[in-house]
Amino acid sequence: MKPKKLKKKIQELEKRLREGSAKLAGLKSKLQQAESAKALKAARKSAARATASAGKKSPQSTAGAKQPTSAKKPKRKLNLSPERRAQLAAAMRARWAAKRAADGSSTSTDQNSPTPPPQPPENRADGV
Repeated sequence: MKPKKLKKKIQELEKRLREGSAKLAGLKSKLQQAESAKALKAARKSAARATASAGKKSPQSTAGAKQPTSAKKPKRKLNLSPERRAQLAAAMRARWAAKRAADGSSTSTDQNSPTPPPQPPENRADGV
């Protein structure tokens, strides 16, 4: 290869390396800014939460009532037919009874526990 060509290739490589390092430095600074913004936001949130809870103190909360630590999503209501609901309830009761029997603590004789109700028919007479 001719020296002129080699010099040109070397210059191109050096230029690419300089630009790459500058780009890397820019990305690192952006990441640092994003992390600091996130930390600042979290600090603001916790401070706001602390002031809000300080303002809402009720006699019940000062008496030692347990507050939930995190907000839970409300449970979704299942669209079950009454037959399917009864079937699932019976299966769960049977499972709980088996678990109690396995634990050996089946000494209690609740009306809800050991005996599951009979299975309802699959299809009703009116066809629903």
